[in-house]
Amino acid sequence: MLLDGRVALVTGGSRGLGRAICQVLAREGARVAFNYLRSETEAEVTLASLPGDGHSAHQVSVLDKAGLVELAKMLDTKHGKIDILVNNAGHGQVVPLALMEESDWDQMIDTHVKGAFLATQAVLRTMVRERYGRVVNVSSLAGVKMMQAPVHYATAKAALKGFTESLAKEVGRYGITINAIAPGILDAGVSDHLPPARREEYLRHCALRRTGTLDEAAEVVAFLASSRSSYMNGATVVVDGAV
Repeated sequence: MLLDGRVALVTGGSRGLGRAICQVLAREGARVAFNYLRSETEAEVTLASLPGDGHSAHQVSVLDKAGLVELAKMLDTKHGKIDILVNNAGHGQVVPLALMEESDWDQMIDTHVKGAFLATQAVLRTMVRERYGRVVNVSSLAGVKMMQAPVHYATAKAALKGFTESLAKEVGRYGITINAIAPGILDAGVSDHLPPARREEYLRHCALRRTGTLDEAAEVVAFLASSRSSYMNGATVVVDGAV
């Protein structure tokens, strides 16, 4: 298995792509911890779906710095390390710039960018100590390609690409790699917020003539989280069926 004996933390793991990532990482042998914001019921569904043992769910916001630090300390004490962090927590909203509230902008940037910063900072000390780590950031095709997408969403996802590249340079010396995936439209998750016309336009340009699945994106995350991606660093892998 790709991740036998590894310890992983996935942000936003209670549903959608986060749930799929947790499931694939657990299938590949990792002990998976994930955080969630509100729905204990969804978190329990995810937890019950994970093969193997040693998994856990934690209700803490990615914007709660103290809570994330405490979670990282708890996982380090329990497992002796944190090998993998997947910054997946996200927020979807379709609104034109002219109608966008300042609070809309702040929530989008905070959840995707500040959340990734705080979660990464919380686990980085442990990874540096162990001289090993895999951080995988979930960006988006909208963050790497000029396309019709909500401006605040595209901005947040583009920022994650820059975060990935800069941090890869900073911490590579400690045996830690920072990579990202940029999925196109998937069959569930954030893509549920897209209007039908936008989805149809995407399919017309997609070489595979279909949306991707959550599992297909999660499989790429698992590879980037494994030792088999050991010479990939600072990369953003596009998973879009060729648009």
